[in-house]
Amino acid sequence: MSVLLEACCASVEEAVAAQAGGADRIELCAALPTGGVTPSPGMIEEARARIDLPIVAMVRPREGGPDWPDPDFRAAVRDVRRCFEAGADEVITGVLGHGLTIDVSRNRELVEAAEGRPVAFHRVFDMTPDPDTALDALIGLGFVRVLTSGCPTTVDEGITGLTRLVRRSSGRLTVLAGGGVREHNARRLVEECGCQELHFSFRRATGFPSYGGIEDFQAVPSRIAAVRTAIGA
Repeated sequence: MSVLLEACCASVEEAVAAQAGGADRIELCAALPTGGVTPSPGMIEEARARIDLPIVAMVRPREGGPDWPDPDFRAAVRDVRRCFEAGADEVITGVLGHGLTIDVSRNRELVEAAEGRPVAFHRVFDMTPDPDTALDALIGLGFVRVLTSGCPTTVDEGITGLTRLVRRSSGRLTVLAGGGVREHNARRLVEECGCQELHFSFRRATGFPSYGGIEDFQAVPSRIAAVRTAIGA
């Protein structure tokens, strides 16, 4: 089984390191410690100029909850178009509505803003109370992929959920496992759950504060190779 490794990158430097480390695709975002927000067009353009890997740009207009106020939602619709214009190959986005269910109307608008280009649904999926119904909604809306830990906090806790979602998707949508993917669990995610794509960060804290008091981070490309070795790919 061929397994795709997607590296989560919060800088152009990390994107370059991900390619050098053997990633197959990157997700590009800003402010990763807050869950990630939309990267700037300049960030996407510079990454596109420096790497050959497919770039998936996050479209999330704000920190905080999964139900965006209308001004922020309108900004996200604009950002979908601008991410593609800047050189992204795909975007990953998504919004929940009442009761943390899939907001069909808003998500349809986000997909339509991509004008036929690929759109994935991000890990806000793990907040929904009915993953099976949510998955069916995403398939109906035309999302190509969903990033999920199986709905608990980490993939180690979500083995059963991931297995069920992979089976339910029946190839109509790709289940991208993410949330604590490491070399110790990667093989199980592939062999037991049937996941053909894995998503993970490959950075570590340096112990030094940066602007705003948030710890600085350093890319560790060897972590990508370690996951690849673990799955035998």
